[in-house]
Amino acid sequence: MINAAHLLRTYDEQLRTDAETPSAISVARHGPLRLVTFEGGRGFVTYRDLGGADADAIRRLVPEALAHYRADPGISRVEWKTRGHDHAPGLHEALLENGFSADEPESIMLGEARLLAVEVALPEGVTLRRVTEEADVRAMSAMQDEAFGDSLREEMANALLRRLAREDGMELWVAEAEGRIVSAGRLEPVAGTDFAGIWGGATRKEWRGRGIYRALTAARARSALRLGKTLVNSDSTEYSRPILERSGLVKVSTTTPYQWQR
Repeated sequence: MINAAHLLRTYDEQLRTDAETPSAISVARHGPLRLVTFEGGRGFVTYRDLGGADADAIRRLVPEALAHYRADPGISRVEWKTRGHDHAPGLHEALLENGFSADEPESIMLGEARLLAVEVALPEGVTLRRVTEEADVRAMSAMQDEAFGDSLREEMANALLRRLAREDGMELWVAEAEGRIVSAGRLEPVAGTDFAGIWGGATRKEWRGRGIYRALTAARARSALRLGKTLVNSDSTEYSRPILERSGLVKVSTTTPYQWQR
């Protein structure tokens, strides 16, 4: 039987460290916080825990962290990543008071990679492959933006290309039909841990419900196992959560990103 509490402890111990942000340009410490800067003017606030801080301490931490980013004119936006199982009294209110807005909560899904690494029948004419060429990466990123209802963001494709050039272990996988990308996602093996992350899963609306995302997830899980990663983690939307649950992953908590823009 899967022990959700054990998985959550492993997640906190192994992933809520510098392993969480392998592509960071810089990381500054402020009390319990890790203030991360990524390329493209993006800040990211995360932490193992808040060290038992009470509401008054948290009310001070938020503007202090934001001041770190305000002092850098190259930072245009900041994400503060919260987890539902943290002891963080007053954090939601402090973030809103300082100009952050909450995105939709997502489910933190954890489980054994072997449970996902199964054979899944694909619809006729659909194939899977790993992509590395610039044209493929840009097409993949454009499809994901479309599937998520976002405007086209060249910066995401540029960031993925920079990471591929660094050879940090990230893998990009797509499903195609008639030469067109219909589903895509990333695999991110986390160095020094048992985990590989499954991220960015998106499928065109007209192709959903046909097993393609599950097959793409299975391909990534098999790759994770080949790399010696036995556990999988994913922050899942309500589209992907049921698929991962049917494959044996469990929801151990939630995560809500809060966004600030200059």
